[in-house]
Amino acid sequence: MSTPNDPHDPNGAVPVTDPTSSGTTTAPGPDATAPSADTARADAAADRPAGFLERMYNGEGGFAFVGHRRRWFTIFGIVVVACLVTILVRGFSLGIDFEGGTRMTVPPDNGADETSVSRTFHDATGVEAQSTQVVGSGASQTIEITSERLSNEQVDKARVALFNAFHPKDNNGQVTPDSIGDSTVSESWGGSITKRMVIALGVFLLLIFAYIAIRFERDMAISAIVALLVDLIVVSGIYSLVGFEVSPATVIGLLTILAYSLYDTVVVFDKVRENTADVFGSTRSTYGEQVNLAVNQTVMRSINTSLFSIVPIASLLVVAVWLMGVGTLKDLALVQLIGVIAGTFSSIFLASPLLVTLKSVQKAYREHDAKVARARELAASGAGPLGRADVSGDRPADGAATATAGEPGTGAATAVDPAATAAADRGAVVARSSSVLTSGTDGDAPAGDPTVTDDTTPGDGAGTARRTVRPPSTPTTDSGRSWRPGM
Repeated sequence: MSTPNDPHDPNGAVPVTDPTSSGTTTAPGPDATAPSADTARADAAADRPAGFLERMYNGEGGFAFVGHRRRWFTIFGIVVVACLVTILVRGFSLGIDFEGGTRMTVPPDNGADETSVSRTFHDATGVEAQSTQVVGSGASQTIEITSERLSNEQVDKARVALFNAFHPKDNNGQVTPDSIGDSTVSESWGGSITKRMVIALGVFLLLIFAYIAIRFERDMAISAIVALLVDLIVVSGIYSLVGFEVSPATVIGLLTILAYSLYDTVVVFDKVRENTADVFGSTRSTYGEQVNLAVNQTVMRSINTSLFSIVPIASLLVVAVWLMGVGTLKDLALVQLIGVIAGTFSSIFLASPLLVTLKSVQKAYREHDAKVARARELAASGAGPLGRADVSGDRPADGAATATAGEPGTGAATAVDPAATAAADRGAVVARSSSVLTSGTDGDAPAGDPTVTDDTTPGDGAGTARRTVRPPSTPTTDSGRSWRPGM
């Protein structure tokens, strides 16, 4: 049977003497178990720096969404002003459902195109077409003419002129005037629909504002409402700029994307509220840093949600416009596509940075930011340069010394140097070992004297010697009195 100090250890281990101790430690021999290949690969994978997408999925992207908030505010401000100017100057292209009018559809047969159809329509009715466009694709393709409201006589003249010019066919392949469709909406009906649209939009916004006010505290509610209004202005401005026709389906799609934008903002704010629940209880990070962390932790979720929302919307556009030629579905899908993109940007780059701006003007948050700055200065003065603390609250940033800072005015922060602590511990062990050597050695210490024991613990290829000093025992005599040395 081998002992720890046996020079003939069966595993081939070689005894090594620790210069800081009288004990002997054993270094691993050639037969010691080596790390497996799987373990080595796992260690190498753990040491490999995380990629960009991996860091984003883990919420460790480190993007300064809050730090660059002035830049985002400038961009959104320019876009909003441009959209408002466009709305005021150009207005909206309202469909006949809102302002009344006549719409006629002609199959594109025998050379019929937008220019020739529009000219024929004008010659027959004396009315200029407000818009002429090709709708659908393949067998379902038609040319759509929109104008002010025509009388029944004007509609009949236009149908006859268009039939004589192009001889279109119906769905059964028959050449007939019935292949030319028409629909007319009176101005009174259009005005009634417009009024109902405005009321529906107003009620929706009021309900949303009430929900936000109940769901969040004041500053979060203000930020969410501003982001929602920006989405509404941007979508409306794009419709006005490009000249897309506004139909009832457009209004329905607008309400849908406003709800989506609010949902995305609520998700981000829930994470913000979780991260900042105890922000005043620590001087490790500021409120803005915790909000920025929350946005980084949810940015991939927002992007993924937007992508999975855009895919069916794009499919709807393809099926509705290119294959079926259904104008209602086109209006619905188009506003949803624009709104999802605008809502994603506003929830990431506007809502949370605006929240931090509103908080930064409040006294409590300014004082907390000052406490964090003082704590970092104290830690830096005591332990050299201190890197910026990791706002996750779990660990300090790379290259930063770990510092514990008390509240200002109660004392200076204490910086802990791991290397210095380890050296001090080793020095204490040596000092204790030297002091007890004068009292006795293992195996021959008299009763009542301190007992010194060598304890070697291998680790990382080098033994660590430790000498343990046990206090003297105090045996009792038959009379119950304690025996002490010298009695």
